[in-house]
Amino acid sequence: MTNTLTNLIPDLYEAIDVVSREMVGFIPAVTLNATAERAALNQAVLVPITPAVSAEDVSPGQLPPDDGDQTIGNQPITITKSRMVPFRWTGEEQKGINTETPASGYRQIRQNQIQQAIRTLVNEVDANIAGLYATCSRAEGTPGTTPFSTNLSDSAQLRKILADNGAPMSDMQMVIDTTAGASMRSLTQLTAANEAGTRETLRRGTLLELHGFQIRESAGVAEAVQPGTITGTVTVSGAAGATQLTATVPAGGAVALLAGDVVTLAGDPHKYVVAQPATIAASATGTITIAAPGLKATAAAADLAVLGAATRNMAFARSALVLATRLPALPEEGDMAEDRAVIHDPRSGIAFEFSMYKQYRRVRYEVSIAYGWANIKPEHTAIMLG
Repeated sequence: MTNTLTNLIPDLYEAIDVVSREMVGFIPAVTLNATAERAALNQAVLVPITPAVSAEDVSPGQLPPDDGDQTIGNQPITITKSRMVPFRWTGEEQKGINTETPASGYRQIRQNQIQQAIRTLVNEVDANIAGLYATCSRAEGTPGTTPFSTNLSDSAQLRKILADNGAPMSDMQMVIDTTAGASMRSLTQLTAANEAGTRETLRRGTLLELHGFQIRESAGVAEAVQPGTITGTVTVSGAAGATQLTATVPAGGAVALLAGDVVTLAGDPHKYVVAQPATIAASATGTITIAAPGLKATAAAADLAVLGAATRNMAFARSALVLATRLPALPEEGDMAEDRAVIHDPRSGIAFEFSMYKQYRRVRYEVSIAYGWANIKPEHTAIMLG
């Protein structure tokens, strides 16, 4: 088989360089498990998890203690998506476009098609990671109020949530939408050189590291997320640290909560994230599950409320969110592709597969990727409402 894609390689790299500049802040912010290996749909990729350990007293002796064994666990990340974007040309179309628009022609349009294909896949991956807001531990902020409108307290409160939950402080990430980004760029504390210590935000719009967070923007941030409903005065009870709350619904009341809803309890200043959908009928008792590490204080028949529609910006330790990417599976005998090439995006680290299928008087191109994503440590993730 001849390497018929050789002449296309420069087009592929030029296109991928353009697309990788889009606002896809989640991909570079998470832990990336990316290889050029192939994986089947629904195949599990195992991510090692190091267990917590206990300290021991130092006891001098002739030999060191016979201890130190650990059981390394793992978290499976399932390849749930095997996606591709196709486009094709006939010989007549190639001939016609080169005649009508010789300045751009077939090669330029094909390069633009590659660019749009990568754009579609990268944005899809980024938006799926953004959907992990439904697995976060707690939330801060006010629905309908843009973060950083007046000060930098939002990032300070997010840092407090992660610190209280024991998240590592060494590689914290925050991904916000462009509305919050514009609000941050308007703060005098960041644009005044004498206060910020730099003019990067003022002159270049650079979002500098803030309270230990590397700030990124993404078009994939979930916006105006509509919550479930609570009807009537619903009360919940649970001990400090509990994630299973007992809910009591009055006559005429109802609970219909969604995963990712943010709820509050009367007398408790914290905002908790619902981990699983919950439906409880009138005059019934049921369970509402919130994300770990659970309640900050014991609740006894506390009134429950669900916050309104809001944007879900996110803050997290990089190690908490994992993206696993592979190439789509192929039969052992191969398929009808005339040739294939694997191109690594140098900015996101993702590998894409480009395939070319020669057909009867036409050629079909395909850009593809297989991937899965997960929040393997909900305690180390939080939502910033907007």
